Amino acid sequence: MKFKKFMRTYRPFTRAGMLESVAYRANFICFLLGEIMSCFIMFFVWKAVFNSTSGQDFMGFSMNDMVVYLFITFLTGYLTYSDGTYAIATEIRDGSIAMRMIKPCSFDMCFLFQELGNKIFNVLVIFTPIVVGVEAYKWVITGSCQFNVVNFLLYVVSLILAYLISFYFNVSYGFMAFYLKNLWGADILKECIVNFLSGATIPLAFMPPFLASVLSFLPFSSLSYTPVMIYMGMYSPFEIVYKMLFQVFWLAVMILISKLVWRHAVKRLCSQGG
Repeated sequence: MKFKKFMRTYRPFTRAGMLESVAYRANFICFLLGEIMSCFIMFFVWKAVFNSTSGQDFMGFSMNDMVVYLFITFLTGYLTYSDGTYAIATEIRDGSIAMRMIKPCSFDMCFLFQELGNKIFNVLVIFTPIVVGVEAYKWVITGSCQFNVVNFLLYVVSLILAYLISFYFNVSYGFMAFYLKNLWGADILKECIVNFLSGATIPLAFMPPFLASVLSFLPFSSLSYTPVMIYMGMYSPFEIVYKMLFQVFWLAVMILISKLVWRHAVKRLCSQGG
C-alpha cells in the first residue's frame, strides 16, 4: 500500500518530465548534436595521440578500445547527467521554490521523478542506437560478435547507480544557491572539474599512478569510469563487485549529505524574484 501511494504521488512528475522532453524537442536536438560534436572532436584528438606513438597500444588501450571508450563514455555521461543544480538554483533565485516547499511531498523526490521522465525519453531515443552502433563497430573491426550480455547488464546496473550518485551530488551542490544566490558560473566550473575527475575527459588509466589511485577513491570515478570499464570488460569479477559496492557506498553518502545540507540551507531561503 505504501509503495502504491508513493508511486501515485510521484508518477505525475515522471509524466511531466517526459512531456517536457517532447515539448522542447529543438533544445534536446541541439544539446545532443553539441555533445556528439564534442565526442567526435575527442575522437580525432585521440587518433592523433595514437598515431604519434610507436606501438599499437597506449597505456593499455588500443585505438579501437579508445573509440569504444569515447562513445560509451559519451552515452554514460549523457544518461547520468543531472540538471538538479541548475533547476534548484533557478527556483531559489526566482522564488518559485516556495511552491515546491509547501507541497506534501519530498523535495528531492519531485526532482528525481521529473528527471526520470526525461531519462526514459533519452533511453528510447539514443541508448539503443549508440549501443548497437558500438557493437557493430566492434564486429566490423574484430570480425566476430563481441557483445557480452553479462557485462552489459552489469553496466546498466552500474549506470543506474552512477545516475543516482550524480543526482544527489547535483542536488547538494544546487542547495549552495541558498548561500550564493546564483550558481551559473559555479555550475560551469563544477561540470569541468567533474568531467576531469570522473575520467570522462581523460581515462584514469592514463594518469600518473598516484593521482589515478586518489581519484579512484573519490565518488566521481563512479559516475563515468566505472560503468564504462565494466561495459568494456576491463574489470575482473572481483573488481566489478568491489567497484559496484563502492558506488553503493557513495550513493548512501551523497543521500546523507543532501539531507544534511537541505536541513541547514533551507533556513537561509531568501528569493530574489516573485
